[in-house]
Amino acid sequence: MTQAKPSRPRAILFDWDNTLVDSWLCIQESYNRTFRHFGMAEWDMAETRANVAKSLRDSFPSMFGDRWEEAREVFYRSFEDIHLSHLRPLPGAAAMLEEFVAHGIHLGVVSNKMGDYLRTEAEILGWTGHFGRLVGATDAAADKPDPAPVHLALGGVGIAPGPDVWFVGDSAVDLKCGVNSGCVPVLLRPEAPEPGEFADCRPLYHLAGCGELAGLVRELAVPISGN
Repeated sequence: MTQAKPSRPRAILFDWDNTLVDSWLCIQESYNRTFRHFGMAEWDMAETRANVAKSLRDSFPSMFGDRWEEAREVFYRSFEDIHLSHLRPLPGAAAMLEEFVAHGIHLGVVSNKMGDYLRTEAEILGWTGHFGRLVGATDAAADKPDPAPVHLALGGVGIAPGPDVWFVGDSAVDLKCGVNSGCVPVLLRPEAPEPGEFADCRPLYHLAGCGELAGLVRELAVPISGN
């Protein structure tokens, strides 16, 4: 008889930075240019990885106080100068997206990167056509981990957030967004979760890279038979 098991998703929503593209050096340099402008201590890569996840409209007011809008302008000016020269897809990302589209899985992006930058990067990589919608920071009424951008990303395609929609990302903000919207949270990064790291948003799956994610989805499409 056939054994019950998780089914292949109808839709997958991806985070962008450090889920599909390698952005850490670009993000670190953009923050450090902003910190230099304000005479603040710069971040090394470990600090950058530990502190960057929320959108600027959610994080900058607490970081820069009354001057947060000035800081936002400096950050985006710095980012715009360098982000295209730093744009690198993560290993296996392009092949994975092509495979999912070929098998009829609806794809979208929910990112805390500003939408214009997000869509420009996708266009340059030739990936725009893979996604039903690319939703960036400020495109929806609220940003991740709020569920609003998930609803926007799935709007008009006849697929509601639920157990057949996966939210794939590399950070707690991504997993919380998946949980908050009722989707399946999936962690995509080389490092395994630390003990207690995702206590309130535990991922159903942890995959080390795009190839492993593609392999899992492929496996879920094959029925398991038994006696």
